[in-house]
Amino acid sequence: MAVKTGRKIPNFTLPATGDKDISLSDFKGKNVVLYFYPKDSTPGCTREGLAFTENHNKFKRQKTVILGVSRDTVRSHENFKAKQGFSFDLLSDRDEELCKLFDVIKMKNMYGKQVRGIERSTFLIDSTGKLKQEWRKVKVDGHAEEVLAAVKELNQSSKDM
Repeated sequence: MAVKTGRKIPNFTLPATGDKDISLSDFKGKNVVLYFYPKDSTPGCTREGLAFTENHNKFKRQKTVILGVSRDTVRSHENFKAKQGFSFDLLSDRDEELCKLFDVIKMKNMYGKQVRGIERSTFLIDSTGKLKQEWRKVKVDGHAEEVLAAVKELNQSSKDM
């Protein structure tokens, strides 16, 4: 069953960079930006990761954790993260459990062939574990800043309550 905006995200645990397993429950009390990307070390995915890294301190000040997810291995993630200097963890979803939960596996055209792959998507989960916003078919340029603006708005509206 896929996630829905306004609903609590079921806890999940995946292997991640830094030789650890990461669970959603590790971040109680913090917002989580979960972004799904097609493949390590490809141009668009590199630009997206660099944009989130560039804004990482701004996200941290907003009590928000960034996590990247793809179907690549942890080893591939380690190389990608080290080479690009990403300041956040990457999760390996080899079994597509999280991809299915967030419904990001789509048929895509690659060089005229239909292939199953991750549709670049981002999800904003609030400090209580509820899905607050989603972006699908993401265009990389300006996306990290757009997500940061949404986080600031979320934090502001939760202060107003």
